[in-house]
Amino acid sequence: MTSWRDAIYIAIGLFVGVILHEYMHGRVADLRGDHTARNAGRLTLNPIPHIDPFGTVLLPLGLLLVSRGLFTFGYAKPVPVNPYFLKKRHDMVLIALAGPATNFALALTIALIGMVIHLAGVPTTSGVHISELFTFLYLASFINIWLGMFNLIPVPPLDGSHVLEYFLSDEAQMTYERVAPFGFVIVFLFFLVAGDSLLRLLHPLFALMGRIMGIPSFMI
Repeated sequence: MTSWRDAIYIAIGLFVGVILHEYMHGRVADLRGDHTARNAGRLTLNPIPHIDPFGTVLLPLGLLLVSRGLFTFGYAKPVPVNPYFLKKRHDMVLIALAGPATNFALALTIALIGMVIHLAGVPTTSGVHISELFTFLYLASFINIWLGMFNLIPVPPLDGSHVLEYFLSDEAQMTYERVAPFGFVIVFLFFLVAGDSLLRLLHPLFALMGRIMGIPSFMI
């Protein structure tokens, strides 16, 4: 992530990833009996209803400017879910996991598309660098793995918090819910303190996506 070009490629992958992430939250909720997202017009792949002015536009653009093209991140408008309409208590876990699972599936799909393109005879490299096409595919896959893993962190309002809540007692859940107002601050501090460590931890997954595409390991 060393250029404006790379950051733009990441932003494209991020945009697609956050839209599908929220869509699948709504789709699984709909399948489990909660039609709130459907009634709100959110069960659509049209990105417009999912766009959050801050999270989908201002935050990614702001991070691009502040980091001088080195990094970007963002999110789509959260899909409304009403747990009272769900069939079973564990349905909230399924809904929460649907978003990250979609990002992982998208990352793998992008890698497989790259593999097919490479097997069709398109080179993955141009001189001593990864080609433009495969740079885009790799970074789009990269950001979706990162998005999926980041959302599994068990801190409100991230998806991992809904998974953790399922395993807490009523008393523990009430205590945990007191953390919710400070969730964004905790996530921000976690990102500052442990973001680099998490990226290093996930590097084998990033490298695997690159190898699936046929990108030489020493270039990843």
